[in-house]
Amino acid sequence: MAYTTTNFKSKKALKDALAAGTRVTVYQPGPFGPEVKDGTAYLEGPHYPAAHTWYAQVTVQDGAIVPGSKVK
Repeated sequence: MAYTTTNFKSKKALKDALAAGTRVTVYQPGPFGPEVKDGTAYLEGPHYPAAHTWYAQVTVQDGAIVPGSKVK
């Protein structure tokens, strides 16, 4: 699982930022990161230590969510 650099409190806030044209970068904490490979990535939020209340599947290219990609 990965996180967005911005600590979005909801998936709607993430979708709103993407719709507004904001470049949203992602990273993976722990021994497998911080880079997230291009392709499909699975996000969770908000950031630890808060309880994760949303999850999303996105497309990543060059460390950021691809503009116009569908957030599932």
